[in-house]
Amino acid sequence: MSDAVEKRPLAERLAEATPGGIARRMRGLSDRSITWLFISPTIALLLAINIFPLLWTVVLSFTNYRANREAPIRWFGIRYYADILTDPDIWAGMQVTARFVVSTIVIETLLGFALAFLIDRKFRGHGFWTTVILIPMMLSPAVVGNFWTFLYQPQIGLFNHAVSFLTGIPPSSFTMIGDVTLAPWSIVIVDAWMWTPYVMLICLAGLRSIPNDIYEAAEIDRASAWRQFWSITLPMALPFIMLAVLFRGIENFKMFDLVNLLTNGGPGSTTELASITLKREAFEKWRTGYASAFAVILFVSIFGLANIYVKALNRVKQR
Repeated sequence: MSDAVEKRPLAERLAEATPGGIARRMRGLSDRSITWLFISPTIALLLAINIFPLLWTVVLSFTNYRANREAPIRWFGIRYYADILTDPDIWAGMQVTARFVVSTIVIETLLGFALAFLIDRKFRGHGFWTTVILIPMMLSPAVVGNFWTFLYQPQIGLFNHAVSFLTGIPPSSFTMIGDVTLAPWSIVIVDAWMWTPYVMLICLAGLRSIPNDIYEAAEIDRASAWRQFWSITLPMALPFIMLAVLFRGIENFKMFDLVNLLTNGGPGSTTELASITLKREAFEKWRTGYASAFAVILFVSIFGLANIYVKALNRVKQR
């Protein structure tokens, strides 16, 4: 009897629990109509939160609009886009961003996969150490930024004393976030410390998805552990590794909070990522139209590169 009830259309079951007038209208609706009735408010909310701001940003990018004053809005056309694409300071900031993205991706991918490979061996206490490794990614970027700012202090910071213990260099002889050469590496270290566990989880999922039968067949064929790694483990985990690279690349391209707390783009402009430049233009110089054009360029860049990368990822998955 219960099976017969469950096989009835969704509209009829909802109509039984609905007041008479509304129930008569619902009996004429199909299951698909009922589904759209329930999800349409969520879709409308998402469109209002995501699509409308994006379209409004595109409109503002063609105007001289400034959010801090009331003045006649004039149509500038593509003037801001031309200014941004020919501005050497913007290109310098994009190079800083590219170096940061590439450095963090390489470090996090290598460390994340190595940790995943070790944890997949299921040694004694691997569950405990997995939990310990995951702690950094559970913290808020605000907490991490302030925490590492304290660690980087030349006089009392533990990082400088650790380096001094390993190398013999006096701890007060260098400052990570105040030196032009070391500041870019200071944010790379913090980002790698915080997000390597995230890459590890994705790589671990890839390793756990490999059937044991394949390894057993390889052992029967007397394939060495090194041969198994290059011929089985790495190729089959590669789609997951590429997925981790995609996620971290997108996130680091628009990285803001961590860098803003650690260096605020300094010293000078050595750590001024594209997101920091965007913040300065929008909320310090109040060039809203210019900042909107820059935001659109960043969005198109991320979307285009991600689209190309996803196509490459799909080819790897289909092999």
